[in-house]
Amino acid sequence: MNSNDSNHDYLADSIIAHQNTVFQVALGYVKNIHDADDIVQNVFFKLYRNKKTFVNDEAQKAWLIRVTVNECKDLLKSLWRRNRSDFDESLAAPDVHDSEQTNIGEYVRCLKPKYRTVIYLHYYEGYSTNEIARMLKMTQTAVTTQLNRARNQLKQAIISDRIESEASYGL
Repeated sequence: MNSNDSNHDYLADSIIAHQNTVFQVALGYVKNIHDADDIVQNVFFKLYRNKKTFVNDEAQKAWLIRVTVNECKDLLKSLWRRNRSDFDESLAAPDVHDSEQTNIGEYVRCLKPKYRTVIYLHYYEGYSTNEIARMLKMTQTAVTTQLNRARNQLKQAIISDRIESEASYGL
């Protein structure tokens, strides 16, 4: 087996193992499936071109998340992104007040990207605040603050919806 085959196997294994995580982080930032797909492709292309070896799978995953966040930030601040109107975006992020059957994921999608990212990494991926701080190049205090603010915003949104729902039923 030549070196090229082992590179392809390494990339394929990495994609299989981390594609969902990279996609979820990207989607949390950009709120658009098509942009998130593009970011996933860019991230794995960077992995393919990267000659760095990782100590273990967790180190690689942390690197992929960091690159994903950077790609998202680049996209969001690009002039093209700021000056376009995207019909699909209004459909991609449903209004949490439209449905009686709103689940927590819909509330999370309504948070600011920085809050969605720390919530996703902490609750869905199981990272500690210290690990998230290292990945996102933040202090642990900043991560803890963002988690607390996100939790408070989620709590307020849920309470507000519950009050509206009860009022509409005359309870």
